[in-house]
Amino acid sequence: MAGLRLFTTKGSMTEVTPRLAEVEADVQGLVEENMETLLGVRFLASEYGTGPVHGGRIDSLGLDENGSPVIVEYKRGVDAGVINQGLFYLSWLVDHRAEFEHLVRDRLGVTAASQVLWSGPRLICIAGDFTRYDVHAVREHRRSIDLVRYRLFGSDLLGLETVASVSGATRVARQARRQAVARAAAGVQGASMAELASAVDEALLGLGDGVNRVERKMYRAYQRLRNFACVCPPQRNKLLVYLKVDPKDVDLVPGFTRDVSGLGHHGTGDLEVQLRTPRDVERAQDLFRASYASA
Repeated sequence: MAGLRLFTTKGSMTEVTPRLAEVEADVQGLVEENMETLLGVRFLASEYGTGPVHGGRIDSLGLDENGSPVIVEYKRGVDAGVINQGLFYLSWLVDHRAEFEHLVRDRLGVTAASQVLWSGPRLICIAGDFTRYDVHAVREHRRSIDLVRYRLFGSDLLGLETVASVSGATRVARQARRQAVARAAAGVQGASMAELASAVDEALLGLGDGVNRVERKMYRAYQRLRNFACVCPPQRNKLLVYLKVDPKDVDLVPGFTRDVSGLGHHGTGDLEVQLRTPRDVERAQDLFRASYASA
């Protein structure tokens, strides 16, 4: 976004000058009121107190699409302390799981509380900008951290840009990941499904930097700031992938793509893609890229 220029096309071509918020609370208010739309995170609490011993207040608490706990910290401009502050609160959160689950139960219900995914709690830092040292620092941590730059344009436009996104999962070679996925699929349905699952995994992970993979019991999510693809376990002769693409923007093909908005299914996304052969994976590449871009 640092190099992004925005123009209005109504009347004469006029540049809309980007600006920072007047105060940090303005950014926080905008995000909290629209957290699910902006971040794919269900809002739980604002300025959450961590008790007299810890002595802090978490800017925002939430639960993402996959059930992972999320802390969001805000800074109006550049602040070298935002990452360390967030990590301080993240450590507190991991040590107070029961308290967090109680909060989820009160806000979102018993089912959501029973499905909290503690393998990958996340920290999202939203600020006016970050330094190269910030980007380097998050890559050295074994936590899931997203650095998001914001800008306000005019009186009613908000821009968000992911500067860095790091998964807290143990890093392994991509080849090893492909082999693990292939073995899992092979144990279910044989070599053809193993190869198909491996090809999909490689295609989704290869879309760009900062793709995190989140393992849930009933699906595997591929995530930037928010989910862009969810892959269900292989069926007898097909693999189902759910994408964050509006089905109305797609020429639906029976047996290949399906509008599942309003229908119950595992994972997130309104477009179902049915993959049966490696050729189907190639056919789906543009849809994968569109969903990745939307995230």
